[in-house]
Amino acid sequence: MRPDRLTQGQLNRATLARQHLLERADMPPLAMVEHLVGLQAQIPLDPYTGLWSRLAGFRPESLADLLVRREVVRVVVMRGTIHLVTSDDCLLLRPLMQPVLHAELARHPDFAPMLRGVDLDPVLAVAAAALAERPLTGPQLRATLAERFGADVAPALAYACRCLLPVVQVPPRGVWGKTSQVTVTTADAWLGRPLAARPSIDDVVLRYLGAFGPATVADVTTWCRLTRMREIVERLRPRLRTFRDENGRELFDLPDAPRPDAEVPAPTRFLPEYDNVLLSHADRARVVPERRRDPLRRAGGVGSGSVLHDGLVCGVWRIQRAGSRSAILAVTLAERMPKRATASIAAEGRRYLRFAAGAAASQVTVSVADG
Repeated sequence: MRPDRLTQGQLNRATLARQHLLERADMPPLAMVEHLVGLQAQIPLDPYTGLWSRLAGFRPESLADLLVRREVVRVVVMRGTIHLVTSDDCLLLRPLMQPVLHAELARHPDFAPMLRGVDLDPVLAVAAAALAERPLTGPQLRATLAERFGADVAPALAYACRCLLPVVQVPPRGVWGKTSQVTVTTADAWLGRPLAARPSIDDVVLRYLGAFGPATVADVTTWCRLTRMREIVERLRPRLRTFRDENGRELFDLPDAPRPDAEVPAPTRFLPEYDNVLLSHADRARVVPERRRDPLRRAGGVGSGSVLHDGLVCGVWRIQRAGSRSAILAVTLAERMPKRATASIAAEGRRYLRFAAGAAASQVTVSVADG
């Protein structure tokens, strides 16, 4: 029996439905963080924007409280990047993603040569003991290591600790309305529980499909950066439904997951600078049209978020502040759009600006990228 075929439009709507970007969900923030298998968070406040676009009535204090209560944490997991995950997922995902961090350490152009042949066990023991005693900033950890192993090698050793120890970033880092330099401790010290002894990658792949599917094996690999994902997906095949995309690639999905029609309306949504819906597929065409990529690249850059309209990225946004009392949301579109679309983008932009800037919110501007 030949697998069913899914069009690009159907893939788009299926993914947006799983991401709760077709309709804001009425669920607690903790449940959404768990459903999404975490939110990318190297920009500390990105998860707040991501949740605002997915949850009805989301208040930033509700996520900040979860961080302070240690129900969610900031930790390096998928793709070797900082994610905001539930405390349970921290203990599950961190050991599963260790091969990614080993590879990152091995290919570091400066530190890998310095660490070649170095016995890191005593280094990790010293660092783990120091971090269990109290959270440390980067300079404090380097100073601790320098005292025992020498100042010249301390930066490389600290980076090894970042990759080989399950360190988490502690509040107030990532707390709405507050700023703080990165301060870390170990996950077991912060959460009072050990890492999962036998974490199941199979369960995690099924959760990925629930939040990002339908997906190819290459998509799964792109999301986590782990290797040998083909054998894991093949092991799961009896539990999955298969499709083909417009290019004939095999897609895997949960049998009962939502797959709306391509014509289901997709409202305007504002996404943060880094959002996993844009980063978790080998082929990003399901959300980022090829023709818009160059204009978006020229218009965006560091500090820019993305605008979705009719399910697709159509522009970038940035908040421009003039002191503490004025904030302008500037939207730059990749191409000229109908007036109704532009009005929808401006209206959602005003709602987002009130959320992000509060009393400082002043106006929204919408322009088209040059060239």
